Amino acid sequence: MERTSKNFKKLQARLRGSVGKAIRDYNMIEEGDRVMVCLSGGKDSYTMLDLLLSLQRKAPVNFELLAVNLDQKQPGFPQHILPEYLDSLGVTYRIVEEDTYSTVTRVIPVGKTMCGLCSRLRRGILYRVAGEEGANKIALGHHRDDIVETLFLNMFHGGRIKAMPPKLLSDDQKNIIIRPLAYCSEREIQRYANARDFPIIPCNLCGSQENLQRAKIKEMLQTWERESPGRIDSIFRSIQNVSPSQLADTELFDFASLGATADT
Repeated sequence: MERTSKNFKKLQARLRGSVGKAIRDYNMIEEGDRVMVCLSGGKDSYTMLDLLLSLQRKAPVNFELLAVNLDQKQPGFPQHILPEYLDSLGVTYRIVEEDTYSTVTRVIPVGKTMCGLCSRLRRGILYRVAGEEGANKIALGHHRDDIVETLFLNMFHGGRIKAMPPKLLSDDQKNIIIRPLAYCSEREIQRYANARDFPIIPCNLCGSQENLQRAKIKEMLQTWERESPGRIDSIFRSIQNVSPSQLADTELFDFASLGATADT
């Protein structure tokens, strides 16, 4: 798909509209914000930065963007790609070098899932960098499919109905996390990234783990989507339309006090 084609322009407008709607619905970006855009080198974060830059030019509020990449010292990581790409855009950026790879591979046994520890280490570093840079919002590239997959991961393996919210206050109460791609499907992000020809950097650490439960859930959801197109979108909408009285959590709804109203 050529970047000048009618189909690409429709796709770009659709994704830009979805990001804009998510930002409005959850008040993700406000006047004077300094948004730290976490750039991994994958299709999702490239697309997020690209769309935020586009929206920034026409937004009714003024906000800054700072692209941040965490170089985790994975073997073979091409250090030149992101700086060259960001320089070509004229985007303000910072490359943070932290050897989390050695820590993860030392602590996690071979064959076990590394994502949990890797994510915790990465999150702590990004929170610290946000403070150093005066960023009051941290933008992550999770999309609609990621959110739905997380819902099923927590249900199947954690016994909880919990996903990833589009906007989140961190546990330390010091950082606001936003997910501007929350309304965007992975399929359309992939099409957009292909058309834009982003210089994708694969995550060899995670990509080598074929037994990840998330991969199994992704396969399950993709099978459902093929059999019943629109099912993933429907599941996502259900996350936005929760009826506590129709579940069974006594912390969310006061079942104990329920009583019928007597006829008078």
